Amino acid sequence: MSRVAVGRTGAVVLGLLLVGFGVAVWSTEEEEAAAAVEKAGELEAAVAEGKPATEAIEAEEAAAVDPEGERPLEDALTCLARTVYWEAKGEDLPGMEAVASVVMNRLVDDAFPDTVCGVVQEGGEDGPCQFSWWCDENPLGVEEPERYDVTMEVARRALNQELADRTDGALFFHGEGVSPDWAEVFEPTVTLGGHVFYRPAAASPPE
Repeated sequence: MSRVAVGRTGAVVLGLLLVGFGVAVWSTEEEEAAAAVEKAGELEAAVAEGKPATEAIEAEEAAAVDPEGERPLEDALTCLARTVYWEAKGEDLPGMEAVASVVMNRLVDDAFPDTVCGVVQEGGEDGPCQFSWWCDENPLGVEEPERYDVTMEVARRALNQELADRTDGALFFHGEGVSPDWAEVFEPTVTLGGHVFYRPAAASPPE
């Protein structure tokens, strides 16, 4: 057999090996993403029902869910990561975690939907959006992938019930420098990352 034939055969074999490797990597990432989405659904249900966290989402699984920031907003992890991204992508980690905590606090509260996507997508056609980014022409994709990686990690830890609530039970927030009318009836808890956070005012004791 000539050297040319051997060379061509070797190239074909190498090509097939590389294709097989690529398929294996793609398959693994798909499996990790599917595992993360399934776990996220179980974890959000546990939070909504006031139960301890179920099996935690691993960092590698979360990273495989929406690496390009283009996944439809249909699962808890993506909805939470995208909300933290658009509401707090320019802030430091505590500011991002605070926004995530508001979503998780609402998930527990009976006055709000019992899914993460329901919480962050509430309002719009049927009333004012609860999260401003959802009304801002629905920017579904992301513009800064590295920042989105950070917000995905924040979302993962929030769903795993691994985040301390820096907001002290806040259900609402607004940016510094604005004074919405609704803020007058709530109790401010903390200012973090350019946002002021609020919770319902404590009930007055009976006279």
